[in-house]
Amino acid sequence: MRAFVFPGQGSQKIGMGRDLAETFPAARDVFNEIDDALGEKLSTLIFEGSDDDLRLTENTQPALMAVSLAVVRALEAEFGIRLADHGSFVAGHSLGEYAALAAVGALPVADTARLLRLRGRAMQSAVPVGEGAMAAVLGLSMEQVEAALKDVDAGLGACEVANDNAEGQVVISGAAAAVAAAGEAMKAAGAKRALPLPVSAPFHCSMMQPAADAMAEALAGQAFAAPALPVVTNVLAEANSDPARVGELLVAQVTGRVRWRESVAWMAGQSVTELVELGAGAVLAGLTKRIAPEVAAQSVGTAEGLRSFAEGLA
Repeated sequence: MRAFVFPGQGSQKIGMGRDLAETFPAARDVFNEIDDALGEKLSTLIFEGSDDDLRLTENTQPALMAVSLAVVRALEAEFGIRLADHGSFVAGHSLGEYAALAAVGALPVADTARLLRLRGRAMQSAVPVGEGAMAAVLGLSMEQVEAALKDVDAGLGACEVANDNAEGQVVISGAAAAVAAAGEAMKAAGAKRALPLPVSAPFHCSMMQPAADAMAEALAGQAFAAPALPVVTNVLAEANSDPARVGELLVAQVTGRVRWRESVAWMAGQSVTELVELGAGAVLAGLTKRIAPEVAAQSVGTAEGLRSFAEGLA
């Protein structure tokens, strides 16, 4: 069994997807459709803009989705490969869950782009720049991280687990002072490193509640179709196929933990033996090797990669 997964923030880089657009008309059409939906040339920023502009979360989020959907559409149009015919599940890391939903027909691509632009802006405006922070904790188990967080002075503000990425790789998020104190607590508990992340807001923690409220309002008016494949969601770490639940799960995701380690483990438990990352970078394929070494993992995000993957299925 095979699952298709979609990357989240941190996988972006200038020039991603450009060879797809230059090689495959179906991929080029995706970038054009998203440019039209947003009323601006996001594709120009993706292909030849500045790192600083691409790193702004209101741009990063629709940009990464655009590359993932360019891969999906090119596989369909150029090689006759539909995800529903070759996979059992889809999943996405944080914003990647929106790409996953679009890839299996639950959300139109144009709507997905507009929602991710709104999500990015809402997340950025939820907390003034500098007041929040995130850090990657390396070398501790989830239980050790949660125990160390209890030692952090609550008066410093919120500090919570944002991402459970893999065993020994947990991301914490919250008020800047609390995250700094938590970093010291993690080192005292034996962490190899507590690495501050270059982010502009404290994602996936309770400080994002204003953004969750904004997304609740936006998603309340959004129609969802039944996905062609079950979507393993970040907040449940198991599959959902009910379109009536999609909106509430996406709202919960804004402040909730990205349960990626559990999601991959759940898919492995459902007899998934191959995981294919569609889009920019290879972060999720790398994490899979740590979470479930028995699951073969590969990344497909370039024209050459698409051809190789398609030939492997032929």
